[in-house]
Amino acid sequence: MEYVRLGRSGLKVSRLCLGSMNFGPQTTEDDSFKIMDQALELGINFFDTANVYGRKLGEGVTEAIIGRWFTQGNGRREKVILASKVFGRMGDGPNDRRLSAHHIRSSCEASLRRLQTDHIDLYQMHHIDRETPWEEIWQALELLVQQGKVLYIGSSNFAGWNIAQAQSYAAQRHFLGLISEQSLYNLTSRLVELEVLPACRALGIGMLPWSPLAGGLLGGILDKQHQNRRNSESIIETVEKHRGQLEAYEALCAEISEQPATIALAWLLSRPSVTAPIIGPRTQSQLENSIRALEVTLSNEVLDRLENIWPGPGGEAPEAYAW
Repeated sequence: MEYVRLGRSGLKVSRLCLGSMNFGPQTTEDDSFKIMDQALELGINFFDTANVYGRKLGEGVTEAIIGRWFTQGNGRREKVILASKVFGRMGDGPNDRRLSAHHIRSSCEASLRRLQTDHIDLYQMHHIDRETPWEEIWQALELLVQQGKVLYIGSSNFAGWNIAQAQSYAAQRHFLGLISEQSLYNLTSRLVELEVLPACRALGIGMLPWSPLAGGLLGGILDKQHQNRRNSESIIETVEKHRGQLEAYEALCAEISEQPATIALAWLLSRPSVTAPIIGPRTQSQLENSIRALEVTLSNEVLDRLENIWPGPGGEAPEAYAW
């Protein structure tokens, strides 16, 4: 396993990050434990979760599963760089969501209890909050850092402007600010290349792509359809919309004898601004298959063909749409 610095920080994380969104809703607690144990064995030291994950089953379900896994001992907590998030609704009250100092404090305390740990390594704002001033947000997050309950701060789903604004206010307070941004980024969704990736690169912020397989679209979905695997109506519509691209993509993967999911991850790993794609395995076999992407080096010819199949926005702004 290769380890790289997360943004401009001194923190070293694995090139793949274990996402936990499926723990609880799709994957049983016992199987979730096995996946996390296997991830450590494979050298993955970076685990990502959020307070809202698993909420259809109850408040904080996924965090609680991870917390119970930590209590099994054998240095599990010490071996993991743990990331969680704050923003989403966690109750029925008017202050049970967003990024007020009140919600940041109460959410962090609740996450620590569920995770059964005394600190969160990377605490991420799950979305931009346009109603709360940055002075309040940074003051609340700084306090958590001073108390040792949080070590680093990250963002998720921020626009390039949001990232620059956040860092400007952090700099005024002589605070480290953001070290990572978690964005939707894959071969089919490349809008972050316009302004988010340039902002991250300029400010020393690591990029953590979520949904690297585009919700399964890049995981060999046409072949799975041929095997009569059931898909939701929305997925079927998406497949039909992109059928030509998917046929070309899966044909290319077959030509170079690699699984589509492997190529999708390898493409992200080849992007210079990407720190660690967030994989969300439902099974141990899916986790094992993800590791193959670390061993694959895509030739310039393959990269060019992928660019033709899944073209980006045309480069960075403003050249992508002006001159």
